[in-house]
Amino acid sequence: MPITYTSGEQIEVYRFSLPVTVGVPLVALFLQAFLPRRIFSIFDLPLLVTIFFAMARRNPVSGLFTGAAIGLAQDMLGPYPIGIYGIAKTVVGYGASSLGAKLDVENAGARLLVTLGFYLVHQAVFFTVARGMVNLTLNWSWKHGILAGLANGVVGMVLYFVLDKFKHRT
Repeated sequence: MPITYTSGEQIEVYRFSLPVTVGVPLVALFLQAFLPRRIFSIFDLPLLVTIFFAMARRNPVSGLFTGAAIGLAQDMLGPYPIGIYGIAKTVVGYGASSLGAKLDVENAGARLLVTLGFYLVHQAVFFTVARGMVNLTLNWSWKHGILAGLANGVVGMVLYFVLDKFKHRT
């Protein structure tokens, strides 16, 4: 799984049609909100979509706004106060787009590792904001976090492969 540094001239920046840009996050949010929580609570489909769009566009500002929009929409559909997912996904969107601009993240192994890493970053930011700013009672488990990150990485690899079909080169 080589993760190689690439120069600015070698990086492919992609764009997406408006229906894909709006529709894919809405489908992910709908599935996240309405699938049975017992079975699918380990997966964070909006996070996977945020990571994919941020890495494909490779523009930190675009990744930041993508993460913020998806996170705030997830906040409106979920049980937590508005802003917690928004903050966490904003950080992930910015980080994923910045990393995508520096590294080749087009192969499956790199995508798995990046998704695992950003899942853990997302959970750490979410936990910090929820405990520190909102005073929610949450418990942190490294074992659960890593296993959930790996599960999201595997689902993410499949999802990224499907979403690659909608990329358009700029």
